[in-house]
Parts: sequence; structure tokens; C-alpha cells
Amino acid sequence: MPLFEGLGSGGEKTAVVIDLGAAYTKCGFAGETGPRFIIPSEIQKPGQKQSIKVVQYNINTEELYANLKEFIHTLYFRHLLVNPRDRRVVVIESILCPSHFRETLTKVFFKQFEVPSVLFAPSHLMSIMTLGINSGLVMDCGYTETLVLPVYECIPILSAWEALPLGGKAIHREMDGLLVEQCTVDTDSSTSQSLPTVIGSVPEEVVEDIKVRTCFVSDLERGMKIQEANFNLEGTAERPTPPPDVDYPLDGEKILHIKGPIRDSVMEMLFEQDNEEKSIATLMLDSLVKCPIDTRKVLSENLVVIGGTAMLPGFLHRLLAEIRLLVEKPKYCDALATKSFRLHSPPAKPNCTAWLGGAIFGALQDILGSRSVSRDHYNQTGRIPDWCCLSSPLPESVYDAGKTPPPLMKRAFSTEK
Repeated sequence: MPLFEGLGSGGEKTAVVIDLGAAYTKCGFAGETGPRFIIPSEIQKPGQKQSIKVVQYNINTEELYANLKEFIHTLYFRHLLVNPRDRRVVVIESILCPSHFRETLTKVFFKQFEVPSVLFAPSHLMSIMTLGINSGLVMDCGYTETLVLPVYECIPILSAWEALPLGGKAIHREMDGLLVEQCTVDTDSSTSQSLPTVIGSVPEEVVEDIKVRTCFVSDLERGMKIQEANFNLEGTAERPTPPPDVDYPLDGEKILHIKGPIRDSVMEMLFEQDNEEKSIATLMLDSLVKCPIDTRKVLSENLVVIGGTAMLPGFLHRLLAEIRLLVEKPKYCDALATKSFRLHSPPAKPNCTAWLGGAIFGALQDILGSRSVSRDHYNQTGRIPDWCCLSSPLPESVYDAGKTPPPLMKRAFSTEK
């Protein structure tokens, strides 16, 4: 940590900011320009070859508690190297995060690591904080899902959220199938062997590396031709000229030949409309239609895209082109009064934008103090309130009769004893 840390902050140490994603966790300190570490959100159990994902919503609470405890311990004592009792915690969360996961995570922080306070901050709200704007239509295109949430005057419009299970995980699954079906492997002894006969299945981290190194999103005209060829069962539609094949070394002895058409066609699943005419581009427009009519112009001119999947080459250009094409259709042309759409460029890579917003918020210690939930408050009530009710006192039914409600957290610079 820097030597001057704490000199200008009234002696209080900077908060720890953790963005616990389904695929990767970003962790670091408030007030810094980027996370110190980006690590996979998984733990390795002794005796098990397969690593275990930390962010799981369908397992029992005891198992989830044990997994989170081990993972947070790794964060503090292998990566951040700080005492958890000295620093507040800002956790960046999705608005779709189930209550039992939040409560289990809070219990780990307070009971196991005894942190002074915890603040759960919505990722969509934090991402517009990096831009210094009050309103924006935020799309988080992550590992498990794509989630759109409008934020107007710093208040999330929760009734207008839209989501689809399209993200990195869906792309990996589709790509794995295409690699097994179409690609061949060269070894020292033979050439052009089918992939399953040589290595069986491809590990997900290898599929992800192939996606990041070789895949891209086509422009609108080319993408439409690829979709037409995919859906044309007679085979009469002409497929555009594919990109060059790529040789990908699996290890020192094997080379995987990746067919050119796989490199761009696998990304079309994000923009293909399903049976309900939904794609990631329609999510933004459907969300806008749900918003009050006087907010739509401001929101459409402040589009923000975050999440690791949004880092694919050509993604933002194609998304904007899709939106401008769809808005001319009768379904949206009549409902939306606006046709101007503009994308913001946040001061961080899309996968770290929400973390940076949390780091900015965590550096505002006076505000952080009044918004956080202290350990004393948690020990008395045994629960963590939602972001939306942090500014007002909790209902009296939470406390025992006759007891005065505990403060959420004293302000960092307040004169109260």
C-alpha cells in the first residue's frame, strides 16, 4: 500500500472493493484507477480435479458459506494482503442476485472476517458513476446473462429491467460444440484427426482463450447474411466469404485447426432473434419502452455497455447498428419518441467499469460511512437491508420492542462519540 495512504482521509484506511462476478472476481482498493487482481471466481478443493465455482445460487447455504469463506480468505491473505478488520468493504452486485446469496456473503464478512462495515452497490449504478452522469441505460453483458437496467437521476428503474441468458457461458457452449464437430487436430504422429479422438472434450478455459484470441463480431450486413445462411435449410442462401482458418497450439505436440466460419458465426447467437423476437439489441429497446416517456430521450442518448462479453472486437459497433435498424420497425417506431442513440466510452475496460465505480464511491468516505451497514447493526438485526432503503430507517418490526434502533453507520467525519 502507498506510504501516504490515510494522510488525507482522517486516518481511516481505504475500503476494499470486490466485484464478485460469475466468471472472474475483481478486487482492489477504493480510490485506485483499476483492480489490483482479476482472478477466476472458483476454488480448488483437495482431492478434486475440477474447480468449484463460487457464485452458485442453487446449492445449500452451508456449502455456499464454506465456499465463500475459503474464497474470501484467499482474496484477503493471498492477494490483497491486508487485515480485514481494518477496512470497510464495498461489494459490487447484480440486481438479480438472490437474497440468500447476499445474506450468506454478508455473514461470511461479518462473522468470519469481522469487517467494520459492508455496502452492497448495484453494478449498473456504479458504472454510470465513472462517467459523472446521473442517467443512463446500462447493459451488463457478462458470463451467465445479459442484463439491461435504466438508471434515471441516480435511481435504478427496477420495473424496467430486461434480461436474457446470453453471455460468455452460452458462447462457450456453442463454440465447444462447433469445435468438436468441425475442427481437426494435428499431432506428431498423424494429421487431420477429429478432435474427440485426440483429447475428448476441450476445457472451458481453452475455449475461452480461443474465443478471446480468434473470434470477432461481424458488421450488420455481413451478420445478416450469416444468419440467413444458418436458417436456410435448403442451402440456397449464400454465406459471405469466411475469415482465414487459424492454427491454435493446444500444447507442445498438438495443433488445433480452427475453421474460419466458426470465428464470426458463433457470435451471431447474441444478435439472432429467438421465438419471442428477443436478442440483446431488443433488450435495450424493450427496457426503454417500459420507462416513463419523459425519461426515454435522456436514457437513449446515454447508453453504457459493461461486462466481459462486451470486449469482443466489433461488439459495440454491431450493437448500435442493430438498435438503429430495429428502431425503424413498427413495434418500436410508434412506441419510442426518440431515434437518437449514443454510446458512452467509460474510462475503464468494460469488465472493470463497475469495479471502478465502486472504487470511486468507496473513496467518498463521508458518504460511504452513512450508506454502509456496520457490524454492530448486523449483529443486532441479523439482516442486511436493500440499497433502496439504506437512506431511510428500517421498519420498527425489525427491532425488539423497547430497544432503540441502532445506527446504520456513523459518518467517517462526524463528531458523534
